[in-house]
Order: sequence, then structure tokens, then C-alpha cells
Amino acid sequence: MRFAPPRPNLVPMSETPVKQQSTAAFYGQAVASFGVAMAATALGIVNLDADAWVRGFLGIAVLYLVTSAFTLAKVVRDRQEAGQIVSRVDQARVERLLAEHDPFQKL
Repeated sequence: MRFAPPRPNLVPMSETPVKQQSTAAFYGQAVASFGVAMAATALGIVNLDADAWVRGFLGIAVLYLVTSAFTLAKVVRDRQEAGQIVSRVDQARVERLLAEHDPFQKL
């Protein structure tokens, strides 16, 4: 009968958070900046010396640009979060393999 030493409980060396929170001030500044930019653009389009169809076209173009920017930001964020999750799963697998490895075991 062979005696096997107990396996140590390994604690991960790096605890990188998956979700990063921004401060309330940064969130407020981003919302205020977005509101000011939209209001200034709308005011500029309304006061533009052009036909109504030109102002309408510019208004629709701005709305399309804004929705596209939101979609792009969401896709980039989702991709980054997925990469972090895959990285953490791979890290957990490596840590498990290292924890189960017995260097004194004969091959």
C-alpha cells in the first residue's frame, strides 16, 4: 500500500474581477455629456437655414449614428467580457491541473 501525501488547497494567485464598476461621477459626466451633445445637435439642426426635408434628413442621420454608436459600444463590451470569462476558465483549469499534479509520482 502506497502512502500519498495530502494535496494542498491552492488559492488562486490573481483574483481579477470580471466586472469593473465605474464611479458615479464618471457615469454622471458621461450622461451629462451625451445630453449636452444631443441637445446642441438638435438645436443646430432646428436653427439650420435649410428646407425641412434637409433638417429631417440630418435628424434621422444623427439618430442612426447614435444608435449605431450604442450598438458598437455594447458589442465591444460583450466581446471584452467574454474574453475575460474565457481567460478565467482557462486559468482555473491550469490551477486545477497544477493542484492535481504530483511531482513525486512515478510515471
